[in-house]
Amino acid sequence: MSIKNNIAKYQQNLPAGATLVAVSKTQPVERIREAYEAGQRVFGENKAQELQLKHEALPKDIQWHMIGHLQTNKVKYIAPFVHLIHSVDSLKLLQEINKQALKVSRIIPCLLQLHIAEEETKFGFSQEEVINLINSADFKQLKNIKISGLMGMATFTNNSDQVRKEFRSLKHFFDRLNGTPLPPTVEMNVLSMGMSGDFEIALQEGSTMIRVGTAIFGERQNKNA
Repeated sequence: MSIKNNIAKYQQNLPAGATLVAVSKTQPVERIREAYEAGQRVFGENKAQELQLKHEALPKDIQWHMIGHLQTNKVKYIAPFVHLIHSVDSLKLLQEINKQALKVSRIIPCLLQLHIAEEETKFGFSQEEVINLINSADFKQLKNIKISGLMGMATFTNNSDQVRKEFRSLKHFFDRLNGTPLPPTVEMNVLSMGMSGDFEIALQEGSTMIRVGTAIFGERQNKNA
């Protein structure tokens, strides 16, 4: 199927209020433009410098999402334009995003990444760490960031029950935070969970944003990237 047909299929089947992030990492500009011409406006990248180059080369009404692990020394490349950073996993990173946002007179929306998978390689906070973070004095000093919600990646497994359990635990925590008083810079509007292999379960469990690459663009151009 073509990129255009793939995007149409996803857009038609998305629940109301859910957003499709087309994961364009390692894809050439021409293929991203093909998705753009099919009506897709939200794209996700996992490397800051690649994201910067694509932003410069493509239409300016694209909403660029940073979905990969972000190093503090790379924040400056995307701070002027990034629409949402999904992968915030430390206070140190938040402080750097705040610093770079201040330089370009922006408030940058971010999601806090939670570690919900059994795999040790996944980044992210625990639930307790999130609560401690948003109530800390250091966090309250950050005026140029906005926490818009949470992100999580399930264990890479064929066990759908396990994947569902992990997504459900994240949704429960999301709802729990929504039911408590939050600092002025924190809102729980976005729950980013679900990728090409597990987005259907994620949507069933309450995801508001799915990150799909392979199922739109086909296999990645460079699998080592």
